[in-house]
Amino acid sequence: MNTANGEKLRWGLIGCGWAAKDFVAPALTASSNGDLVSILDPDPEALKMFRTVAPAAEPFTEADAFFASGIDAVYVATPNHLHRPLVEAAARAGKHALCEKPMALSVEDAEAMVSACEDAGVVYATAFDQRFHARHRKLRELVEEGTLGTICSARLQYACWLPPDWSPDDYPREHDNWRVDPSRAGSGALFDLAPHGLDLLQYLLDDEVSEVRAMGQRRVFDYPVEDGAALLIRFSAGTLGVHQVAYNMPDALPRRTLEIQGTEGTAISLNTMGQTPGGTLTLVSAADGGRRTVEVEPEEDRSPFLLQIEAFAGSLLSGEPFPFPPERDLATMRVLVKALGQISVGTAPDASPAASSGRS
Repeated sequence: MNTANGEKLRWGLIGCGWAAKDFVAPALTASSNGDLVSILDPDPEALKMFRTVAPAAEPFTEADAFFASGIDAVYVATPNHLHRPLVEAAARAGKHALCEKPMALSVEDAEAMVSACEDAGVVYATAFDQRFHARHRKLRELVEEGTLGTICSARLQYACWLPPDWSPDDYPREHDNWRVDPSRAGSGALFDLAPHGLDLLQYLLDDEVSEVRAMGQRRVFDYPVEDGAALLIRFSAGTLGVHQVAYNMPDALPRRTLEIQGTEGTAISLNTMGQTPGGTLTLVSAADGGRRTVEVEPEEDRSPFLLQIEAFAGSLLSGEPFPFPPERDLATMRVLVKALGQISVGTAPDASPAASSGRS
C-alpha cells in the first residue's frame, strides 16, 4: 500500500467521546507506524477536548472534508448505531476501516459494512483489542502448547458500574450516556461487553461458538436495557464456557476474571480485561496444585489499543492480510444477536440502595 507519506499510515479518528479521548487518540498518536492527522465530530466542543491528546490532528465537523483530508484509514469510535453509515462512507471514500465493537446493531448492518468494504477494495476490521493484550497472547500460547492439557471449560467475568447518569471523572462537558439508550446502543451490558469476551474466548481456544444460551437481568438500574447478562456457551471442540457481563458491579469489587481449565492445569487471568495493559496471569498445576506467575516481556506489556492499531497499520503497509478477517467478526455478531434474542429483563427494584452508591 502506498500511503500519503510513504512510510506511515495516515489515520482519521471518527467520534470524540471519552474512550476515544482516553485510549484511542493516545494510541494513534503514539503509534510507531501511523500518524493521527484528522479527527471528526459534529460537536465543536468535543473537538476542542482533543487538543491535549491529539494537538497535531486537524479537526472537522463535516464528513466530506474529513474524508478528503488525505487520510488512509479511519478508526470509528462512535455510538453503535452510527457504525454502518460511517464505515460505508469510509468505503465510498476509499478508506480502510477499524471499527469499534459491536460491529453494528444487527447482523444485516454488519454484513452490509463488510460488503461495502469488499466492493471498494478496502480492509475492514473490528476493534477487538483484547486479542492484543500481552497476557492474553501468552495464555493462547499455553493453550496451543498443550500446557493445560485438554481444555474442558472457560469462565470469563467482565463487569463495571454504569448508573444512568454515569459520566467519566473530570469530564469537561455534560456527558451523554448513550450506552443505556437501546436505539443507539442496541442493548445494554450484553452488546457493550460481551463482544470482547466472545471474541477473546474464541481467540484463546482457537475455536468457534457452536451453541449459546443467554439470560439477562435489570437488577439494579431502571433503564430500558439489561444491566447484566450471563451466557452459557458450547464451543465446536466440546469445551463449555460461561461468560458474565454486567453494568451493576461496583468497580472496587473483583470484576474482571478469566479462567481456562484443562486436564493438566488451570490458567487464571486477573484484571487483564479492559482498556489498559497489566494484570496477572497465574498457572495452577493439576499435578500438585502448585502456582506460578506467568510473566510477559516488558516490551509487549503495552496498551492493547496501541498494539492493535500498529498491527492493523502494519498489515496495510506491508500488504499482508490482517490476521483477523471480517468473517470471524460476523460470526461473533451472529452469536451476539442470537443471545440478545434469548434474554428477558425484569423491572429494577424501587429505590435500590445499590443504585445510589459507587463510582465508575
